[in-house]
Amino acid sequence: MIFFTSDTHFGDPRVLRIDRRPIPDMAAHDLALIQNWNGLVGEDDDVWHLGDFMSARAGDCDQLLSRLNGRKHLVVGNNDPTTTTEARGWTSVQHYAEIRTDDHHLILCHYAFRTWNQMGKRSINLHGHSHGRLKPLPRQFDVGVDAQKLRPVRLEQIMKRGRGS
Repeated sequence: MIFFTSDTHFGDPRVLRIDRRPIPDMAAHDLALIQNWNGLVGEDDDVWHLGDFMSARAGDCDQLLSRLNGRKHLVVGNNDPTTTTEARGWTSVQHYAEIRTDDHHLILCHYAFRTWNQMGKRSINLHGHSHGRLKPLPRQFDVGVDAQKLRPVRLEQIMKRGRGS
């Protein structure tokens, strides 16, 4: 299976205050995100993380990646330091990606687009960065944890909910 997520911000206490995540402290925050991830994602699954993975102050990125199930792909966000982007635990690292899954052409970036490749041919834009605060365009979905109940999500789930369609 393929999962999508964004804006986990492991080890970054600002998310508790700014995003009002319902978790009392960073230790509980990070543990909840790890448990939510591993409760859904299996070792043979792929996870596309669309940026803002962890704070540079949060420790060793490879150590954290080793605690998370699946093959992990990073689409770099504005808060991903080199300690994150250069970690060996990523299967791939890029600033933008286009993939096909099932019968869908997906455009993956940390940022939401106003227009995107093959938009007129029903391609889908998956993004993070906005923490659930942007009004979506048709076929555009925020996969960030603030918009997805602090969990990675499959494409079928977000399309079924109709957010962005």
